[in-house]
Amino acid sequence: MTTQMIILNGGSSSGKSGIVRCLQEVLPEPWLAFGCDSFVDALPARMRAADEGIVFAADGSVSVGTDFRALEAAWTAGIVAMARAGARIVVDEVFLGGAASQERWQKALGDLDVLWVGVRCDSDVAAGREIARGDRPRGMAVSQAEAVHRGVHYDVVVDTTRSESLACARTIAAHVR
Repeated sequence: MTTQMIILNGGSSSGKSGIVRCLQEVLPEPWLAFGCDSFVDALPARMRAADEGIVFAADGSVSVGTDFRALEAAWTAGIVAMARAGARIVVDEVFLGGAASQERWQKALGDLDVLWVGVRCDSDVAAGREIARGDRPRGMAVSQAEAVHRGVHYDVVVDTTRSESLACARTIAAHVR
């Protein structure tokens, strides 16, 4: 089978977005990139601070409600539909629910050939990146560094603690069929 989707999962500030950009450069075919940040940015502003939507707490924790989940399911179905229509897709995700998040994707994906990638980063390094970015609540990177990987199964794992995005992208690209 030919890889139709690559799903990268990692905590905030782990380096996923940089890897995605590098993947788009090193893979020979064109790949569309989508991420949970673009989904959240597409939400109505009122859902970015409501219990039914998504709440980013001052301590870096994130909680989502029923309206968020419903729209997320529709977004996921749309991404999968593009892959079924022939587009190659790479997704930058944060599995806030660990294994349950992966299971939601698996249910939507059905028989598509997916490469599951874990993006790890030492929590102290991710926290430093978080501070440098300045666009995330402090503590998010540390709280997500391990939690997003609990119970999740991967085909390949990369670690951005000491590896550059391009090296990680090349490792992942070697697993694409």
